[in-house]
Amino acid sequence: MNRRFSWPDERLIKAAQDGDVTSLTTVVMESQPHVRRFALSLCASPQDAEDAAQEALIILYRKIGTLRATGALASWMFRIVRNECLRNVRLLVSRREEPPAEPEAPSEPSAEDAVLRGLGAERIAAAVSALPRDQRQVLLMRDVQGLPGRTVARALGLSDAAMKSRLHRARTTLRHSLTATATAGETGEVRP
Repeated sequence: MNRRFSWPDERLIKAAQDGDVTSLTTVVMESQPHVRRFALSLCASPQDAEDAAQEALIILYRKIGTLRATGALASWMFRIVRNECLRNVRLLVSRREEPPAEPEAPSEPSAEDAVLRGLGAERIAAAVSALPRDQRQVLLMRDVQGLPGRTVARALGLSDAAMKSRLHRARTTLRHSLTATATAGETGEVRP
């Protein structure tokens, strides 16, 4: 059964913003299918999508009063989900970038090194999030999560060859994107 869900109407959102708990609960419940769909299209894995959707719904519940226009609920929720998916990618990337601690070298990285590492992770996260969804999923599952190729292919319903092709396209696109942003940074050029 393919049932279409609609966003809550503006009167319901307004009542929720005014503190009506029943309206707030209804707004969260009616927003849930849309939020999950956003998360599945933006996040790298179903688990990340579930986490992002749950976090977005919690933010909706707690902060609906900060929504400026009742008609902007969909775009607000989309931004929240996108930010949660990006946060998950940044966490994965930063964990991957951190070298294992050496017991005999207890020195901490300098503030400059920490800033540069953070900027690098930010650049990578932005480039990864700009990939098409199918490429982003394969790249994150294979290269960030470290899953075996066959596992990734099975999880996404692809042949091994199709998974490898998508992964190659994703890596190539990511490499070009990072090279372009690095070149722009060296020349002082501002890229959108």
